[in-house]
Amino acid sequence: MSIGELNREWPTRARSGVEEISPHLIRRLAESVSTLPPDLDVLRLWYGEGLDPTPEFIREACERALRDGQTFYTPNFGIDELRAEIAAYCGRLGRRPVDPSRVVVTSAGVSALALVNQCLVDPGDHVVAVSPVWPNAFEGARVMGARVQHLPLRLDGEAWRLDLDELFAAVGPDTRVLLLNSPSNPTGWTMTSAEQQAVLDHCRRTGTWVVADEVYERLYYGPATAAPSFLDVAEPGDRLVVCNSFSKAWAMTGWRLGWMVVPPGLLPALAKIVEFNVSCATTFVQYGGIAALRDGEPFVARQVATYQAHRDAVVPRLAALPGVRVVPSDGAFYAFFGVEGQTDSVALADRLLRETGVGLAPGAAFGPTGEGYLRMCIAAPEEQLIEAVDRVAAFLSRPGT
Repeated sequence: MSIGELNREWPTRARSGVEEISPHLIRRLAESVSTLPPDLDVLRLWYGEGLDPTPEFIREACERALRDGQTFYTPNFGIDELRAEIAAYCGRLGRRPVDPSRVVVTSAGVSALALVNQCLVDPGDHVVAVSPVWPNAFEGARVMGARVQHLPLRLDGEAWRLDLDELFAAVGPDTRVLLLNSPSNPTGWTMTSAEQQAVLDHCRRTGTWVVADEVYERLYYGPATAAPSFLDVAEPGDRLVVCNSFSKAWAMTGWRLGWMVVPPGLLPALAKIVEFNVSCATTFVQYGGIAALRDGEPFVARQVATYQAHRDAVVPRLAALPGVRVVPSDGAFYAFFGVEGQTDSVALADRLLRETGVGLAPGAAFGPTGEGYLRMCIAAPEEQLIEAVDRVAAFLSRPGT
C-alpha cells in the first residue's frame, strides 16, 4: 500500500479533541505580517508584552548561573532557593503565609495552567471561565476534553463587573473548575477581596476547584502595590491553585518562567505531571527569577507608572471616537474597546492591519464574550499608541466601515 493510500485509510491527524481546538487567533494575525507589503508601517500592538527588555540585573544573574555550570536538572518543583524566595515574596505583599513546599516552579505561567488542567480535568468535566479571558487559559481545559462555559463580565458604562449571583448559579456541585483571571487580560477587570472571599466560600460549598491566574497582580493601578489575591483569603488546604509568572512584571516573556501555589494534597500528582511534561523549569533561568524577586521592585514600580500614564493617554482618546466603548482598566496593560455595529472582530482586526498597519488582537480570541471588541497592548511607546488611535479613528470615519 502506498503512503497516499495509507493516509487516505488512516489520516495523519491528531485526536478529535485537539483537532477541535480553535487556532490561536492573535498569533495567526501577527504571523500574517509576512503577507503584507514590506513598506507598510506596522504598529505591533497585538501581543501582551512589555515595553522594556529584561532588566540587566536579571540577565546578569542568568549569565552567572551559566558560567557556574548551572545546566543540570533541578527537582521537579524547582530549586529550593527560588521556591523559598517566592514564598517570601508572597509574604512581602501581605499575603497569608505560604510554605515553600506549596510552591511549584513552572516553565511559564501558561505551563502552570496546562499542568493544572492535566492534573484536575477529565473529559466531559464542567469548567466555568469568567470571560473574556486569555485563550490559553480555557483552551487548555478544552484540550483535556472539558465542557467550557463562558461566564461573561458585564460592561456597565463605567467598569467591567462580575455578577456574583450569575456566577453562583453557573457554578454547582457538577462544576470541576472555576477559572478566574484577575487583573484580567484583556479587560483589566480586577476582583476585590470581598468578591474573592464570596467566590471561595461558594466553591467550598460546591467542591469546585478555583484556578486563579494572577499573572498581572503587580501591574495594578489601585492604592496597593499588588492586586487582591486569593492567597489573601484562602487556607492552605482549599481547593485553590494560584498561577503566576515572571513574564509581565519583570519583562521576562521570552525566558518562560512561572510558578503556582497549590494545596499540599495536590503535590504528589503534580510531581508526576511535571516530570512527564518538562521534568523541571530551565535551570539557569531560575536564578534570574531569584534576582527578579529580590531586586526588582524599582523596575516593577517604573513599569506600573509608565503603563498607567499610557492608559490615561490612550483611553480618553479611544472613548472620544464615535461608536467606541471603552473604560479605564484597573490593571494589566491593555485597552479593550468595542466598536458599535462590528460583529466579526477577526475580520475587523485583519482590515485594520492590512489597511492601516495597526496590529490589534481580535476580541473573539478571548472567547465568545469578547466578540465585537479589540485589544490594544499599551506597553509600547506613547507616541506609537497615539498614532495607532489616530489611524483607528481615520479608519472608523470612512463611509461604510
